[in-house]
Amino acid sequence: MRYFIRFAYDGTAFHGSQRQPNGITVQETMEKALAMIFREEIPLTFAGRTDAGVHAREMYAHFDVGTQIPDTGHICFRLNGILPDSIAIFDLYPVTDDAHARFSAVRRTYEYHVVDHKDPFLCLQATRVRPGLDFEAMNDAAQLLIGKQDFASFCRTNTDVKTTICDLTRAEWKELGNGHAVFTIAADRFLRNMVRAVVGTLFEVGRGKMTKEQFAEVITKHNRCAAGDSAPAEGLFLTQIDYPQELFLV
Repeated sequence: MRYFIRFAYDGTAFHGSQRQPNGITVQETMEKALAMIFREEIPLTFAGRTDAGVHAREMYAHFDVGTQIPDTGHICFRLNGILPDSIAIFDLYPVTDDAHARFSAVRRTYEYHVVDHKDPFLCLQATRVRPGLDFEAMNDAAQLLIGKQDFASFCRTNTDVKTTICDLTRAEWKELGNGHAVFTIAADRFLRNMVRAVVGTLFEVGRGKMTKEQFAEVITKHNRCAAGDSAPAEGLFLTQIDYPQELFLV
């Protein structure tokens, strides 16, 4: 049977989400915990990839086992007892055989957090910026991102993606008070490094170094060199992944 596992993690101590040979990752850590419980190797397929230092308030992965799991809540409890505090398991769902954590997702939502002052409680989960960002101008420019279009200007170069077309449904900055602001962006899919490249370019708008018209030109040039630097990793969170309800067998 196939199962979806819903979980969260603080990415500070990990070299990204997906397994790699030169550092500890979320995938490797979770697969080791699953192997301890099921007494066999359990490969995980994640809904997406996050870079080193990026966090997830909601991530999904799928895995296959030979028989039905009678008590999914107990498995979650045991996993949380094995895993470090930086990873939390929320739920385990039986799904249809063709359900895929990555390809079945219909929408993903990210948040990017910034603070304009030194905060010891947010230093690893928000990016510190100089005071004075023009969030109204940034929001005005961000609306140009809405819709189905080519986002090659915000895609990491030399990737093997077949298309750089994405359908964005939300791109909005909100000031939370006390110098803390969050950018929320949602789309059917995202490219490698896309959110951080978008945020970094919007910083240029907020600092008065790029106009709305110039931001529009960045989008249409389809060239990563036209956009700004990528924003740091620590402020980025994957916050929600949506799937068709019919995939779930509960």
